Amino acid sequence: MSVEYLDPRAEPGLPCEPYALRLDVGRADLSVGLLANGFADSVSFLEEVGSALRALLPGVRIVAFAKPNPSIVADDQVLDAISAECHAVVTAYGH
Repeated sequence: MSVEYLDPRAEPGLPCEPYALRLDVGRADLSVGLLANGFADSVSFLEEVGSALRALLPGVRIVAFAKPNPSIVADDQVLDAISAECHAVVTAYGH
């Protein structure tokens, strides 16, 4: 009896696009938002991310945001605040 192995991988359907950072991390007023998704430990995880960013980018302003519940989307008030206050945002899952 022979065994046939099938490779489930397929060729990508879209061409790969290289990622290019478009944020000037050297700007003097750099502000980065951190959005926790409401799962347990997402806030504490992003606090660590904020500490790491401060170590890498002295002078960066970190602004913390949090959804109250992981099953809802961020409301317009939170999204407007992020847009108004931040040059970039990092979102994270906790669990």
